[in-house]
Amino acid sequence: MFNLLLKIPLPIGRTVRDSTTQLGSLQNPLFFRFISSKSPRDQIQNDFVVSYLISSCGFSPTAAISASRKISFLTAARPDTNLTLFRNHGFTEKQISMLIRKCPALLVAKPTETLLPKLEYFYSVGVQNSDLAKILSRDPGVLFSSLENQIIPSFIFFKSLVGTVENVVIALKRQTRFLKCNMQNLAQNVATLRENGVPESNILTLLTYYPKTVTPKNDRFKQRVGEIKQMGFDPSRSPFVIALVGFSSMNKSTWKQKLEAFGSWGLSEDDTVSAFKKYPWCMMLSEKKIRAQMDFFLNKMGWELADVTRSPQILGFSLEKRLIPRCSVLRVLQLKGLVERDHSIGSVLIKSDKSFMEKFVTKYEKEVPQLLDVYKGKIGLPELGYGSDEVSRRKLIVKILNF
Repeated sequence: MFNLLLKIPLPIGRTVRDSTTQLGSLQNPLFFRFISSKSPRDQIQNDFVVSYLISSCGFSPTAAISASRKISFLTAARPDTNLTLFRNHGFTEKQISMLIRKCPALLVAKPTETLLPKLEYFYSVGVQNSDLAKILSRDPGVLFSSLENQIIPSFIFFKSLVGTVENVVIALKRQTRFLKCNMQNLAQNVATLRENGVPESNILTLLTYYPKTVTPKNDRFKQRVGEIKQMGFDPSRSPFVIALVGFSSMNKSTWKQKLEAFGSWGLSEDDTVSAFKKYPWCMMLSEKKIRAQMDFFLNKMGWELADVTRSPQILGFSLEKRLIPRCSVLRVLQLKGLVERDHSIGSVLIKSDKSFMEKFVTKYEKEVPQLLDVYKGKIGLPELGYGSDEVSRRKLIVKILNF
């Protein structure tokens, strides 16, 4: 295979031999400021590297100058060979550019000693070209890991945990860290989950879809598991896994900031933790989204804090795509007396789009022909004859379904 690679005519794309492109980069003021501080020899070398990155890798002058500080070469022979190697293995130009941006050293890596053996191994175990391109685009540094001492044993061990190559690929697309992490530590973390009664199916979910959660040092991992249990989560239930993912995705400072974001609306820490127990994803929302959602429910809709904490799932819905359209429809129906005021808003917000359309839009299209346009955001309440003052006086008063 190695010999075959060397015999394949290498299609050279846009390279620094393109004098027009090279001249364009040399005329860039930023480029001149960069080379002015270099010695004549360094200027020649950096001139070549920067021009190559611009013409062959699609870099901007600024990005090319930055990357040129990390690599050096005076001919295009090896960089051309490596770019062709990636093209011949199914990488798109965009993916190749991303690889080089993240790891410029790939241009000068030894193609048949460093790069090709890793690519061939992944293909040999069943990883598809398109999947491998996506994986390496996330973390091209994997190609500099030892094949025999790191990649192969890590891949084999992780496959023994998740069962199939397909699951390994899913995990790798999300996080390549396990290919470079301490396998003994990972094994200890899995053992910790089992000791605490986490079902194998939930452990598989963690490893496959949230592999980063299971890679911290074992003492830190044990501490997180203990803290989640102290909050009242049952390790045998799925919410425990979600809570562990959320809790592991932030440090103590970020956790405190999220508590403060909820606290700014009057929720105590106990209230927030209670909401976290019911809907662990709520603490993974950005502070911006937390404040926007709370503002909508408390100020725009006139709900009470207890309404939100009883059904924190609603915090995870999109404000623009779900909450505003559905609540606008309900408001119109309530103002027209077509829907009871004690209708459970929680059950309305979690319905499928099809179910909501059938029960609250299509059902009343004769009474309110413009209701679909309200749902799609094409018509506002004032256009239906409801002034903002009237609407504010008659805020939607509803009960929240306790999930």
